[in-house]
Amino acid sequence: MRSILIIGLGRFGTNLARKLYELGNEVLVADIDEKLINDLAPYVTRAQIGDCTDADVLRSLGVSNFDLCFVCISDSFQSSLEITSMLKELGAKHVVAKADREIHAKLLKKIGADDIIFPERDMAQRAAVKYSARYAFDYIELTPEYSIAETLPPESWIGRTVRDVDVRNTHRINIIGVKKDGRILPLTAADHVFSRDEHLIIAGGKRDVFHLMDKI
Repeated sequence: MRSILIIGLGRFGTNLARKLYELGNEVLVADIDEKLINDLAPYVTRAQIGDCTDADVLRSLGVSNFDLCFVCISDSFQSSLEITSMLKELGAKHVVAKADREIHAKLLKKIGADDIIFPERDMAQRAAVKYSARYAFDYIELTPEYSIAETLPPESWIGRTVRDVDVRNTHRINIIGVKKDGRILPLTAADHVFSRDEHLIIAGGKRDVFHLMDKI
């Protein structure tokens, strides 16, 4: 369990807070909007009303005690800059800031943000892959070169084992799990027999992952 501060309760900040709390983390949220705070309060550890562009408000939150601080301001980039800078000045261990544009990301990094996230860009890229590849049920790009995808086993693999197909050497990918009946189980056995009623969770170089999906 990690202690996490989330500042800004737009759509992204709200969904992030709820999911992090659901995963068992201690989550404190802060926003100037009383209604947003009241709506989310039952779903997080603690909710605080306050203007986080005020250094005294930030100081009262004890930012240095959190493992992670997220800055999820959506409507004011100036506020995002100010809050990110003050968090670092107040001793925040790790600050993750939301950005919509590359120039914003560069400025946030310059004033101390440890990580930058691009929710809309990342979701758009993920959706583009998912809906352009016929059998990409899910897709995550870990780096520009490496990705993970959920897909079907190629027809030529059905009834054969992982060992028979020689997946790693022949296709240069790793099968890290199998999804069946809505559950994902790690795949560790070389004698696993591929079937039509399962999805594969594959990982590898982007070109190799797409090449395999093109064969289905």
